[in-house]
Amino acid sequence: MGTRFSVALLSVGFAVVSGLLSGCSSLPQQAANGPSSAYPLSEVRLGALDHDPLSPERGSVDVSAEALFVKPFTSSDPLWNALLPRPDIGGTVNFDRKTSEAYAGLAWDYNVTDRVFVEGALGGSVNDGHFGAIIPPGFNDMGCDVSFRESASLGYRLTQNWSVMTTIEHMSNAGLCAENRGLTNMGARIGYAF
Repeated sequence: MGTRFSVALLSVGFAVVSGLLSGCSSLPQQAANGPSSAYPLSEVRLGALDHDPLSPERGSVDVSAEALFVKPFTSSDPLWNALLPRPDIGGTVNFDRKTSEAYAGLAWDYNVTDRVFVEGALGGSVNDGHFGAIIPPGFNDMGCDVSFRESASLGYRLTQNWSVMTTIEHMSNAGLCAENRGLTNMGARIGYAF
């Protein structure tokens, strides 16, 4: 089940990112996170994350893909604008048959300078990890297949459209299931803002 989930998640993510990037030349130029009447997407991201390096599942890399949508409305005040989130969807896929996830939620960002930004995100996720009475060696006991997800990123804008960021993400069920080992991934991503 885990391999099929991972392949399906990667296929959907690849198709979405490919389709978005192929249409970039026809999109109007605008500042990152700004509202767009031509396109509902604000940004797409792709990266590699070290898979839970402090757990039984350590030792492999996840591919991360994410799409962020435009804010429903914005404010001219930078502080108020930072409090308005962007909806996001994404996933991390592990090809070493460890836990993969798909998620949706909200992301808040704040421009520290014209180029440096910070971001936090909160939402829900589903995973294909192990839980129940018997957990194979080398795997986390996820407790259940639904979780909360939070992440934090520190980023740098290379251009108006391209950015790089370091990201840490954590998902766990917050004690709602019998076990709550959770999963924490960290790594780097590149983003393209429309």
